Amino acid sequence: MRFKLLAIALAPLLLALPLLLAALSLWTDFAYDRLLQTKVRADLAVAHGYFERVLQEVGGGTRAVAASHALYRVLHTRGAGSADDAVLQGWLEAERQRLGLDFLVLRRADDPQAGVPQSVDSGARLERWDRERLAQYAPHLLERTGIPLVPTRNAAPTTRARLDDALMMVASVALSADAPVPGLVLHGGLLLNHNLDLIDAINRIVYPEGSLPFGSQGTTTVFLDDVRVSTNVRLFGEQRAIGTRVSQAVRDAVLEEGRTWLDRAFVVNDWYVSAYEPLTDSQGRRIGMLYVGFLESPFRWVRQAVLAGTALLFAVVMAVTTALSLRWARSLIQPVERMNATMQRVEDGDASARVGPVATHDELGALAQHLDRLLDVIADNTARLRAWGETLDRRVAERTRELEESHASLRLAQQQLIKSEKLAAIGQLTASVAHEINNPIAVIQGNLDLIRDALGPAAAPVQAELQLIDAQIERMRLIVTQLLQHARPTEFAGYVEPLSLGQAVQDCLVLVAHLLQQRRLSVQRDDQAHTLVACNRQELQQVIINLLVNGIQASPDGGTLTLATGDWEEDGAVVGAWLEVRDEGPGLPAPVLERLFTPFFTTKTDGTGLGLWISQGLVERYGGRLEAGNRADGAGAVFRVRLYTEPREPAAAPAPSVAPPPPAPTAGG
Repeated sequence: MRFKLLAIALAPLLLALPLLLAALSLWTDFAYDRLLQTKVRADLAVAHGYFERVLQEVGGGTRAVAASHALYRVLHTRGAGSADDAVLQGWLEAERQRLGLDFLVLRRADDPQAGVPQSVDSGARLERWDRERLAQYAPHLLERTGIPLVPTRNAAPTTRARLDDALMMVASVALSADAPVPGLVLHGGLLLNHNLDLIDAINRIVYPEGSLPFGSQGTTTVFLDDVRVSTNVRLFGEQRAIGTRVSQAVRDAVLEEGRTWLDRAFVVNDWYVSAYEPLTDSQGRRIGMLYVGFLESPFRWVRQAVLAGTALLFAVVMAVTTALSLRWARSLIQPVERMNATMQRVEDGDASARVGPVATHDELGALAQHLDRLLDVIADNTARLRAWGETLDRRVAERTRELEESHASLRLAQQQLIKSEKLAAIGQLTASVAHEINNPIAVIQGNLDLIRDALGPAAAPVQAELQLIDAQIERMRLIVTQLLQHARPTEFAGYVEPLSLGQAVQDCLVLVAHLLQQRRLSVQRDDQAHTLVACNRQELQQVIINLLVNGIQASPDGGTLTLATGDWEEDGAVVGAWLEVRDEGPGLPAPVLERLFTPFFTTKTDGTGLGLWISQGLVERYGGRLEAGNRADGAGAVFRVRLYTEPREPAAAPAPSVAPPPPAPTAGG
């Protein structure tokens, strides 16, 4: 409640101050950028004016020497053809030093070796000279060319390693026709490569000491193409950044498009408020750039400090206003808060919570007293309802417990009755089947003994077959015994011995070899079990053969039957071994899985539905499990037999399936 009232009182302030701060920030950014751009534009105009003045001085000085009476006197004194005379060269050197030029030479206009520029008597101009031309006019300046390129962040990619050309201020003035030596041209010029005096002079004019606030530093640079040939920008320490290159964005705007750049730019290793303008030669080609700029970071810090101070001032104003509003609204908020707290305590289960007396006697005070009276009435009614509810709950609980006990007893009795009826029916059936099967078994055994006695030694060639018949007759007797055992399990017990699942599988494969050949099935073995299991040999063979026959019948012709064994681990300890029979048939759908081990349930047209039921009973007799499911690695069913190393009591619940079901099936015996 306190926050709602405060929000209503302070909403205009909470909305207006942040909006005002945001507007101030946006306006500051805009004004800051415009102010810095105006400043750097003025700096560029000053630098451009001084640069043009130096260019005019080169042209004016050269013209003054070419028209001077002293030059004519020297030429006249030395005579015709004496332009290369040592005295003349000495006089020209003195004039060059007086004018502050880098070279001042006389050349014949028709001299092809001189490489005379096309523009003569047109005033000073900017030119880009290669090393050959520079060597013709001023070989002593070659050492200031050949600038190695320094890898520079944000520069355009290049394959060049050095810059050999020179950026020149050149003036060429032809001597008058009445000169003592006709056909001469006076060339004067200034090399801008490594011309630190010129660049420092421009920088002092544009950025005199103390002209930039907040510790910012001004810089000036002359570029040939995009390479710094003369600059006061430092690379590190006192080393100047000659040979570094301008960023690609500036290069494209100034050299490619011919625009003047007025914006922030990354210069060597920091951000500067920068101005670049193109430098053109006498043919109007853009051959370089003139740059001025100053560090942006001090101005940025000042702007951020101003914004932070403004935000702090706004925060102080909001804090003071909030405190005053809280003090003013306290008398209104306190009674409402006490009522709200009382209601919250009641909701949390404290039925004795009350507002109590309040300082105000207005509508809020009356509302607080009315709330206390209402809570008293609610407490009385709640106590009576709780007593009735407890009585009702106790009676319902007693009745529910009686119904649950009756239902459980009825369900157990029903299950026992169904099981007894099934066992009785199965017992009658198995007893009848056992009696009917025992008679032909006795006849077969008697005749087999008679054949063996009649043949005597002549029976040796078929002795193995006769022994196999004996073994199968014994197995048939055991099956009959097991049928009776399912009806009367306490009257029968098989001999238990430690067996190897791998060997048991090998023995059973001999007995189903003819079925495998008929279906052209191949057998894939993966025997990993090293632990022996406790079981009766004939009963284990019966289970395995039943699973093999089911797998053979379910698999398509020419398929593969996979038999795998492994050790059975529980809680990190080996407790037995397992055997898996995997076919490539259609698998087991959910309805089949639910009834798979039910007596007389089969999906075969000629099946009895007893094979898996009998096999499950045999395995569970030793505490093991028979599981069924679908293969996870493809189509087909998988049956798994688990047996312990020592017989255990049968599990109370049926064994789970080993995998979730896909379509179609064959099961039963």
